[in-house]
Amino acid sequence: MHTHLAYSARQALIASVLVVLLGISTFFAFEPQVGRTQVNEVFTVTQQITDEISFTVAPADVTMVGTIAGLTGGSATGTTYAVVRSNDAGGYNMTLAFSSSTAMGQNGGSGYINNYTPSVALTPDFAWADNSTGQAAEFGYSVTASTTTDIDQTFLNNGSACNTGSGSTLHRCWMNPSTTPETIINRATPTGGSTTTLTFRVHVPNSPSPALPSGFYPATGTSTATNNP
Repeated sequence: MHTHLAYSARQALIASVLVVLLGISTFFAFEPQVGRTQVNEVFTVTQQITDEISFTVAPADVTMVGTIAGLTGGSATGTTYAVVRSNDAGGYNMTLAFSSSTAMGQNGGSGYINNYTPSVALTPDFAWADNSTGQAAEFGYSVTASTTTDIDQTFLNNGSACNTGSGSTLHRCWMNPSTTPETIINRATPTGGSTTTLTFRVHVPNSPSPALPSGFYPATGTSTATNNP
């Protein structure tokens, strides 16, 4: 009798232990994170940086070097430069526009200096072409840059013509001023400081027509730098 009871008790204990072990195994099977000594959860932290552009050095006013006689004529040049920085991945462009359709007019008077006239419309002349005696005085500009590839294709040259090739030379590729913004720089990468130099020229032929009363002849230009889309 005692043997039978002991056997039954032992069997009941074994069954109980098996049930407990089965329960523990089932728990860990359906709750794997609880049963591990390490768990990993991946997450990200994101910060947006906006694009920005500024003139480190803005174009300064220009006083042309030298005076020009109003009857016998002559030439004068002047320069200014701008330094732009941009963090935009696509770079930036710069345009130049003038406030008046005839850019250079006499201060307080009716005199004016015509805009330069390239031989091909909308394309700079590789070399400035002086007007002859009795023709109009003219005012125009050219563009160079610290990095040649920044210059818009219009102002690049192949050594004899503009808007072709990849070269840039001081006092080459002369353009007419316009109230329509003309793209002069088109850079494709960010920059900590790119320099653009504008060179201006006035030529007055002998006995210019229209006549030029004595005085000062200003032209107002606007340079605009914009991040590329």
